[in-house]
Amino acid sequence: MNINNKVSDYIGIGWTNAPLEKENLITCKNLLSMNSGLDDSLGESIEPQDLQYLEDAGTRWAYHNVYVKLQDVIAEASNSTYDSYFNTKLKDRIGMSGLWTNLGDLRVYFSNTRSMARFGLLISANGKWENTQVVSENFIYEATNTSQNINEAYGYLWWLNGKNSYRLPQTQQEFSGKLIPNAPDDMFCALGKNDQKIYVVPSKKLVVIRMGEAANEDNFALSNFDNELWQKINLIIN
Repeated sequence: MNINNKVSDYIGIGWTNAPLEKENLITCKNLLSMNSGLDDSLGESIEPQDLQYLEDAGTRWAYHNVYVKLQDVIAEASNSTYDSYFNTKLKDRIGMSGLWTNLGDLRVYFSNTRSMARFGLLISANGKWENTQVVSENFIYEATNTSQNINEAYGYLWWLNGKNSYRLPQTQQEFSGKLIPNAPDDMFCALGKNDQKIYVVPSKKLVVIRMGEAANEDNFALSNFDNELWQKINLIIN
């Protein structure tokens, strides 16, 4: 699989409701970077009729559940199921527990704190687990650095701190300053459903996991909780 290839190379044409010439602009990297150009205002469904063209791929950033189509891409590219590929290539190799579950139009990974910490440690070690390179070091570098020229604070499904500006889901507004002002500049994070968090800080050799009930139901991805938590963590690590 090459992330620069168009999505339809793997799952065929007609996976969106966009005109074919516009659908063919959408690469796997666009899905990772959240700049597919598809309309994010139509809900979380990834059925073809609900994936409608808004702007050309690469010209607009918007957090969109369409990234889940990458699971179909991986299944086709590996001639397997996504769950089987995930278990063999990642979960079993680093000793994680958990399973992927459908929640409406969402695909959510149910696990525990120790398993998510293992995943965070894998990423913090540039994809290496003990003596085995589980994930390409080059891919980890690309995933945890700015992936496009619209939202500085976004890599491939990872949020990045320490940038001059950032954008958030469900709005086209650009906000000035760092994503999480109280966190170290080199921190990057997975801001998951219901305030499930993985924070990685390379300069501190630190991985922080937060699981539990949503701290703020009014926010998606980033919430006031993030900055307040890092204010408290700073009392310990600084």
